[in-house]
Amino acid sequence: MKIVNFNESNSVLNQFVLELRSKQIQGDKLRFRENVHRIGQMMAYEISKTMHYSMKDIETPLGISSISVPDEKLILCTILRAGLPFHNGFLSIFDDAENAFVSAYRKYKDNENFEIHIEYIASPRIDGKTLIIADPMLATGSSMELSYRAMLTKGHPAHIHIASIIAAEPAIEHIRKVFPDDITTVWCAAVDPELNEHSYIVPGLGDAGDLCFGEKE
Repeated sequence: MKIVNFNESNSVLNQFVLELRSKQIQGDKLRFRENVHRIGQMMAYEISKTMHYSMKDIETPLGISSISVPDEKLILCTILRAGLPFHNGFLSIFDDAENAFVSAYRKYKDNENFEIHIEYIASPRIDGKTLIIADPMLATGSSMELSYRAMLTKGHPAHIHIASIIAAEPAIEHIRKVFPDDITTVWCAAVDPELNEHSYIVPGLGDAGDLCFGEKE
């Protein structure tokens, strides 16, 4: 399994991550969503470099031009609700992709213990296609695992790209155990070392869904 951590190299993406983390900046919901969207666009561009391409001829007003273009069939899957601006960033690059949506949430037993529940899935068939699952925060990896298992009811993908903005090391280890090693790539903008007692990423950035759309009851 390949892990791509953009924080290991210098790019403007790091500035967007800084603004997402900053207590002084992240309160601006529009700016927060826009930064999530931008990171989605940049990750989509990087993922596009790994895809299969074929040559196509295109007629211009003055002749014929040949160009290499991606020919993989894509499924963009997001985990509601924090994933929406991230998903839209990917979709603005892969605008011909099919889309899938999974509703996954934490159902708390008490202040510290919870289970992940999947309530909703809407997806086309995924057999033989490239599946990109986008979720801004990869904390425990449980939501990602259950979302993937839900997607398997729609078929089996040829390749899986897991995209997150901040991933915790425990989540990456969990992903290594439950995803097929030979067809999975994990993409992230930063890797943080640990989770707190509530299973939030530390240092992280807080609750991405609340920062995008407001606190939920």
